[in-house]
Amino acid sequence: MENNKMALVVGATGITGSNLANELISQGCTTYGISRNTNNNIEGLISVKANLLDKVSLEAALENIAPTHVFFTTWMQNDTEEENIRINSALVRNLLNVLSPRKSLQHVALVTGLKHYLGPFEAYAKEGKLPETPLREEQPRLPLPNFYYAQEDEVYAASERDGFTWSIHRPHTVIGYAIGNAMNMGTTLAVYASICKETDRKFIWPGSSAQWNGISDVTDARILAKQLVWASTAEEAKNTAFNITNGDIFRWKWLWYRLADYFGVEGVGFEDEIKPLEKEMQNDQEIWSKIVQKYDLKEENIERLSSAWHTDLDLGRPLEVMTDMTNSRKAGFTEFQNTEESFFDLFKKLKEEKIIP
Repeated sequence: MENNKMALVVGATGITGSNLANELISQGCTTYGISRNTNNNIEGLISVKANLLDKVSLEAALENIAPTHVFFTTWMQNDTEEENIRINSALVRNLLNVLSPRKSLQHVALVTGLKHYLGPFEAYAKEGKLPETPLREEQPRLPLPNFYYAQEDEVYAASERDGFTWSIHRPHTVIGYAIGNAMNMGTTLAVYASICKETDRKFIWPGSSAQWNGISDVTDARILAKQLVWASTAEEAKNTAFNITNGDIFRWKWLWYRLADYFGVEGVGFEDEIKPLEKEMQNDQEIWSKIVQKYDLKEENIERLSSAWHTDLDLGRPLEVMTDMTNSRKAGFTEFQNTEESFFDLFKKLKEEKIIP
């Protein structure tokens, strides 16, 4: 991205946002990161503290900032989908309304995900509503309330009003480094495997038979960052929705044992029924605290590292899930990332940062 561009990353402390900020900065782009807390450790990122639900706070925080490119990489979890829709559409609408008078915006990118095709948390991948796989960008919206749709509609309306281009990005499970993230399968599995190693427990597959045996894919946060930057300036990518995954496919019944071998634990595959990780790990805080003290690790609160509920949601789906990447391949995005290396790179980083032993 050219040096005269100014990027604003919404949610710069999360998995997607932090990897995106690093990518933008590495390309010489002036990059602001807006979040509710500013404790970022990204060199070169200019932190902006603001509450996106409070327009007065937003106006004040962005007073002297006129971004050319905005990247939405965050959302707020609420108790119901109606509430998700109300809050998360407001995040997008408020920011774009505050920036509208500046006339600086050239492009807005929105990161959503496969719940676009599989349904919101309340009706997620339920029998009777299962889409045809591989999931394709042109598949119609589901007849269900979904905050992703509401956020898209806010982007479309502001684009119509202000004349900027847009891109929508739909990753599968995002694998990457971030602490305190609500949907973090890679770190969740690393913490679980570390506990198994320390206590001689077996590394038990928590998901469904369909996920164990079926074809799957995931999205490295680094390849998602590359697609976001590419789509923000590529002529062929304007006003398009893109799926984004690593570009390879795998079956969990192969990968699970590779992950077990990495940690030196005994992997156990699908046997008869789903064995939720949330239940498996529900009493592990005390064990984790002891591991943290023993190995002098940084984060004692297991809840800030492990999101077992979300890993269960992903791995418990009653269908195989793989994603078609025709839109971006045709438009010229050809990046590739090996999935096994996505996990191993993350585990290495977690060890280096003293998050796992």
